[in-house]
Amino acid sequence: MLRFFHHTFQISLFFNEIKIFLLTFTFLIFTISSVNEIYSQTKLKDKKMEIKIYSSAFKEGGFIPSKYTCEGANTSPQLHWNEVPKDVKSFALIVDDPDAPAGDFVHWIIYNIPGNVKELHEDVTPSRNIPEEVMLGTNGFGRIGYGGPCPPSGKAHRYFFKLYALNTILHHVESGVTKQQLLKAMEGHIISEGHLMGKYQRSK
Repeated sequence: MLRFFHHTFQISLFFNEIKIFLLTFTFLIFTISSVNEIYSQTKLKDKKMEIKIYSSAFKEGGFIPSKYTCEGANTSPQLHWNEVPKDVKSFALIVDDPDAPAGDFVHWIIYNIPGNVKELHEDVTPSRNIPEEVMLGTNGFGRIGYGGPCPPSGKAHRYFFKLYALNTILHHVESGVTKQQLLKAMEGHIISEGHLMGKYQRSK
């Protein structure tokens, strides 16, 4: 009889151990699944939507007409964009030339473009063709506003029109900031971005 109860007790312990193992295994599977789901959601959240930016003056990778350079009227080209996040509060634009002899020459800095604006008209100046709240920074020529492509003679240079969608309006940023100052002010506020690249080669 004692042997029977001892045997029954051992069987009971065995099944209890199996139950504990199954519960632990189920808990681990659930935990791993939850962690993977959180990781996936975080990755999707961190992945910024890319803004599509275009110009009526030139196509992506194409040559910028001389009208928009120092060899022409030196006016800014028309730009428009789409695929913008719903929660955008403002846009900022930086135009630079990474092929400049000294490296990364800045041609245009413009920010606090209202979030409902999807276009910059041709020939933007501090007093023309932009909303009143828009601010302009200092370009590589030492002037506020647009300064068109003006490379030395030789090979064509690339000009990147980089547009940033922000979740805030940069009220604390004054007019005339540099590229680095603007990038610093935008830290933690960029929710989407995109760029358009055009080329220019000096004719003489």
